[in-house]
Amino acid sequence: MSNAIIHIEGLRKQYEGASKPAVDNLNLEINAGAVFGLLGPNGAGKSTMIMMLCGLMKPDAGKISIMDMNARANGQIIRKKIGVAPQEIALFPTLTAYENLFYFGRMYGLPSSAIKTSIENYLHVFGLTDKRNKRVQTFSGGMKRRLNLIAALLHDPSVLILDEPTAGVDVQSRNMVVDFLQTLKSKGVTIIYSSHFLEEAEKLCTDIAVVDEGKLIVRGTLSQIMHQHPDCHNLEQLFLKLTGKNIRD
Repeated sequence: MSNAIIHIEGLRKQYEGASKPAVDNLNLEINAGAVFGLLGPNGAGKSTMIMMLCGLMKPDAGKISIMDMNARANGQIIRKKIGVAPQEIALFPTLTAYENLFYFGRMYGLPSSAIKTSIENYLHVFGLTDKRNKRVQTFSGGMKRRLNLIAALLHDPSVLILDEPTAGVDVQSRNMVVDFLQTLKSKGVTIIYSSHFLEEAEKLCTDIAVVDEGKLIVRGTLSQIMHQHPDCHNLEQLFLKLTGKNIRD
């Protein structure tokens, strides 16, 4: 019996004017409770795939099923059960940290009392309690990243989708985020984690998929994949072997 919480079948997306698809006939299963590393160089199709998973972009072809629900037909229900921290900071700069989080809590349909409790908890966890009434435009990159993550967590999602959650942040913020993700991992939350920080992925992920030019290159646990490539001693060496050393812009 399959333990998959996400099924992706024949997924395809080509942008207007592009010479080839961003995502090209992708098939993938993600197990419940996995920390799933979605890895690939710039332009590999990771963010496009994530946008389709979140229901923010319509695929040209293929099917996505999340928690046994068709993503197209049940998008509204699914969006209340998943949390998304996008690569671009999705916060209102002129609102305070608290106002931003309360707004997102309302979007998820949570009652005010639950929103307030959740906000206080996560502001404490991420070291932002004393910044609760400061406008987001005054925040550092690391603070914005942490707040961006809190906005995805307020409703205790079953699936958490993270696109570059530690990009452009200081070592302390990155360490805080990674430690928290380890805690979520121990609680059985399914996490889809896309990042260029391969050392982070090596530490966090139970399963890994490497994509390039919209296609799936390899999929499995880190130990399974490393066993298939005995000449590679870490994930970075494996990544370069599979995707090449040419610069991607």
